[in-house]
Order: sequence, then structure tokens, then C-alpha cells
Amino acid sequence: MKLGYDTPLYLLPFDHRQSYVSGMFGFRPPLTPEQRDAIIDSKRLIYEGFEEAVDNGVPASRAGILVDEEFSTAVLRDAVRDGYVTALAVEKSGSNEFEFEYGNEFPRHIEAFRPTFAKVLVRYNPEGDIALNGRQVARLRQLTNYCRQCAQRFMFELLVPATAEQMVQVQADKAAYDLQLRPALMRGAIRALQDAGIEPDVWKIEGFDSGGHYEQLVDLMRRNGRRQVGCIVLGRGADEHKVVNWLETAAPVPGLIGFAVGRTTFRDAIADFGKKKMSRQQAISRIAGQYAEWVEVFERASAHNTNTNNTTSGHGDAGTHGATS
Repeated sequence: MKLGYDTPLYLLPFDHRQSYVSGMFGFRPPLTPEQRDAIIDSKRLIYEGFEEAVDNGVPASRAGILVDEEFSTAVLRDAVRDGYVTALAVEKSGSNEFEFEYGNEFPRHIEAFRPTFAKVLVRYNPEGDIALNGRQVARLRQLTNYCRQCAQRFMFELLVPATAEQMVQVQADKAAYDLQLRPALMRGAIRALQDAGIEPDVWKIEGFDSGGHYEQLVDLMRRNGRRQVGCIVLGRGADEHKVVNWLETAAPVPGLIGFAVGRTTFRDAIADFGKKKMSRQQAISRIAGQYAEWVEVFERASAHNTNTNNTTSGHGDAGTHGATS
């Protein structure tokens, strides 16, 4: 299977586990059967919102979900059966160091579902702890090798947390870190991971306010023959205004094929449903409407760039984003 994935991809991620259990519900493990059922049902509700959005016009060939095995097994099986793009989280939740959720048994768990993507979330700072980075790379190389050998697509969610020294440089200002240091550190992380043999088909990255940063990242992701590798922007739990800004900035950049916006899509609906402030159907429709809004924002910004390219070069959407389904 050729490396890369350049079809437009609009993911609704709800693979959150530890933070979801504690943050959304205030539960503490071990969960009671009733608590576990409530979490599973809430994830079914999110999926029903996704389905409603597709029924209402979100392109099914571009729509997908990112879920976990712990609470979303039935949802994942349904999505695979219905032909949606699926991504399965295989990392252990709540850990600052990347480890497999099921250790060396990870291939068996991927093969049980056959998702479109095996996905990992990794915190990797190229100027961070050398031993930590080395351990993570060793595990990631296992996953890369497995995916390449088994024709399994691979999605890599990259977070670059600041080191203590880097926060000192920006006077402990997180916004300053994002603006001044994170872009170059992300490029350094991607280069280091690629050089170590880690080869995702799609990178999932934190957003930028500058299109130039996206362009530099895509150039790096696609260097040395990786011409079809794609990139999507994550929502980071930000407010709607910030997410819209990130999507509008990313969409015109060739190689930025879509987004993965989760908490900003479903957080309020799940909270209000849990407090009985809205009915189940109202919560479903709220999620559907928010997800559809991200699609509209991204496609509008992407179409504007395509129209500009058509004026100058005669190439349409396939020339900008690659093949579509």
C-alpha cells in the first residue's frame, strides 16, 4: 500500500477516555456498571449526531469518526459496517508517555475491527527528555512496521508540550509559547520522527493562526517522496471562534485535507443532555449542526482557494487535495 492519504477527511473524534470520564461525568474509577453504561450511551449519542449530519448533507465519503475500543466498540463496528472512515485509538489514555493500550497485543485489537486508521496520540518535544523520546520512538517504530506490513493506514496525533526551560523563555506564557516556539518545535519533531522511521499516512496537528506555518509543515511531511501524506487540524477543545480561525487558515493550504474537532463539537450537548436541559434528539441535532458547521467552514475556505487556482492554473479540487472518494 502506497504511503499517504490525500482524500478530504472530516473527523469527529470522541476517543477521549480518562479526561472524558472525569471531566464530563465526574466519575472516578473503578466505574460502576451504571456509570459505564452512561458513558457508552453518551458516545452512541455523539455517533447519532454524526449520522444525522451525514443524512443532512455532510459528504459521507469524507466523513469519519475517531473512537476508542473501551467505550465505543459497538459504535466502531456500526461505522465500519456502514462504510464510514474510522480511526481507532491504540494509545493508553492519560499517559504522558506513549504506550500501547494493550501492550504487544495491539495488532490483535486493530485486526478485530479493521479500521481505516490506527491512530496514536504522542507528546513529543524534540528538545525534551532524550530517554523518553527514545522509548516512544521504539514503540512507534513497532506500529509503523506493523502498519506497513499489514496494509493498515496510520494516523499520528502530535502534541508538542513545552519543557520547563522553554516556558522560562516565554515567561510562562502559553500563548507566547504557541506563537514563538511551537511552530519550529513541531517541525523539529516531525523531522526527527521521520528520520527515525516513523511514517504516518496522516498527521493530526494543533492549529496555527498563520498559513505559512501550515505550508512549512506540509512541505516537511511530504519531503523525500512522501507526496500523498495528508494533514488534518485538531480542535484542541478551543472555543468556536478559535476553531473557525484555524480551519479557515488551514483549508487553503494544499495537503491540509481536513480536521478532527471533538470536544468543541459535543461538549455542551453532552453536558446539557446529562443535566436534562435538552432531550436526546435535541442533543443529537446540536452535535450534528456543529459538526456540519466545521465542514461548511472548511469547504468554503478550501473552495475559495480552488477557485483562485482555477483562475491561474486550470486545476480543480483534485489538484489541490488529491483524489477524492
